[in-house]
Amino acid sequence: MSSSLHPMLNVAIRAARAAGAIINRAALDIEAVRISQKRANDFVTEIDHASEDAIIETLLTAYPQHGIHAEESGRTHGNSRSDHVWIIDPLDGTTNFIHGFPVYCISIALAVAGRVEQAVVYDPTRNDLFTATRGRGAFLNERRIRVSKRTRLQESLIATGFPYRKGDDFDGYLRLMGELMRHTAGLRRPGAAALDLAYVAAGFSDGFFETGLKPWDVAAGSLLVTEAGGLVGNFTGEVGDTLEQAECLAATPRVYAQLVSVLRKHSRYQDAAGAAAMPGERKGSLSLRKHEVGATEAFLQSASEPDTGAA
Repeated sequence: MSSSLHPMLNVAIRAARAAGAIINRAALDIEAVRISQKRANDFVTEIDHASEDAIIETLLTAYPQHGIHAEESGRTHGNSRSDHVWIIDPLDGTTNFIHGFPVYCISIALAVAGRVEQAVVYDPTRNDLFTATRGRGAFLNERRIRVSKRTRLQESLIATGFPYRKGDDFDGYLRLMGELMRHTAGLRRPGAAALDLAYVAAGFSDGFFETGLKPWDVAAGSLLVTEAGGLVGNFTGEVGDTLEQAECLAATPRVYAQLVSVLRKHSRYQDAAGAAAMPGERKGSLSLRKHEVGATEAFLQSASEPDTGAA
């Protein structure tokens, strides 16, 4: 751990590495791991719980007055009244993990008064550590990262997550992907949203979109993207707080605008007449910070026409 990092980020890194050690040991004999099913196609393992326990113990040992919001245990740990809340996904990509498919990660974020200030996404299979502190940039293994320089959607690699639960709009998502595939260099579905967002931040992909995500899926990854120079919001192009939304869009600024031109008609934040919400307008549970909206308005001016300039 680096002495130059924020102390709370250092603790989060220690927690992520402790959880990663548990996951890596279990990955050596996956058939021995006990698996249960929360609902159709939504699995949890004893490793999810062990990883979460290790993270919470590390965080609360250092900061006993902080709150906890974790995927498996909810808000049962920590101080429920604290304005410092750790948002934890102990194993994002559980389905990949139980099949031995090595794409999964640990996601830890610290929200202060509702705004994410610290972020860690740790890929234990590759020992890749993504970190960010608000205002200080995003890093991969202590190397500064930036979103890609691509400006044209047709040259971009876009990640997504397919619907997989009963009640999901499978047909609608297939139509969306069918339309988008004609405008991109390719679509990928790795299966771990936090890692997908980290890859946008690192420039490994140029954008990401998915619906049905939870705060622990996007909290850390969203800060990584914004600190790396990207935009994060919903399908209408609004940027701001994605934690309580049902949809997430993240990309380089110019690609973000072009993705909005395709995705906005599929947004849940459309009005009753089917028109997409205008940038800066509040829809449902979406909360925006006004100083963040102006950037999106500028980029959306070019959304209807893909950029033909050089990157």
